[in-house]
Amino acid sequence: MDNLQTYNSGSRLKLTKKLYNKEAYLNTIDTSFTELVQPTPTPPSAPTVDEFFNLYEELFYDIPKEGETNSHEYLIKQSTDYVGSAVITEDIQALLDEITALRQENLELQQNIVDLTATGNDNTRATR
Repeated sequence: MDNLQTYNSGSRLKLTKKLYNKEAYLNTIDTSFTELVQPTPTPPSAPTVDEFFNLYEELFYDIPKEGETNSHEYLIKQSTDYVGSAVITEDIQALLDEITALRQENLELQQNIVDLTATGNDNTRATR
């Protein structure tokens, strides 16, 4: 303690010390260690819908595109199963309409082939 320096401010400070016997000490002073006990961790609360979508926006590019779980593919499948049907955009609807028209045209062409074949068979029989 050679480096200890004292200063005199010219003021007097009166210190008092209260002494207890063992019995009075145990009855007066709380000797439990409640402040040293680690607090019980509270489980994290589930995010609200708004918090979920904020997190989703933040993590969007970190989420793998494909995979059985924890992927965009998984989210699409789960949401589609929940909603009950896939969302049909205008582009998809236009393609579905075109497929229907082509199927109808195909049926008409097949019917024309059948008609022409039948007519050709009738002409062949007539010329014999």
